[in-house]
Amino acid sequence: MKKEPLIRSFGYAFEGIINTVNAERNMKIHCGFMLAVVVCGFIFRLTYTEWLICLALFGLVTSLELVNTAVEAVVDLVTEERKPLAKKAKDAAAGAVLVSAIFAAIIGLIIFVPKPFIMLGLI
Repeated sequence: MKKEPLIRSFGYAFEGIINTVNAERNMKIHCGFMLAVVVCGFIFRLTYTEWLICLALFGLVTSLELVNTAVEAVVDLVTEERKPLAKKAKDAAAGAVLVSAIFAAIIGLIIFVPKPFIMLGLI
């Protein structure tokens, strides 16, 4: 069986990202927070290391949201019935996103809360 060209694989991946952003409310929320962090990052002149941390967190949270969306779609494809294992899979995937988002928010607060005080010379 012949493999498709690599560029087509990238196309499918980008299509998955775009579809998830368009269809999933939580992904839109994540994108909104990413945009806010980027704007604040420029305003508060994040360091190179702080940008790397933010970018890594963007990748982590959005990747997990994509995986969560995939898990939910597969579970819904397999069964329309309410089954304990289907609920367990969906809840675990959603929990992974939540954990990463909570820790991203905590790290974001650690990075950003001192910035205004530093800019005002209070720290």
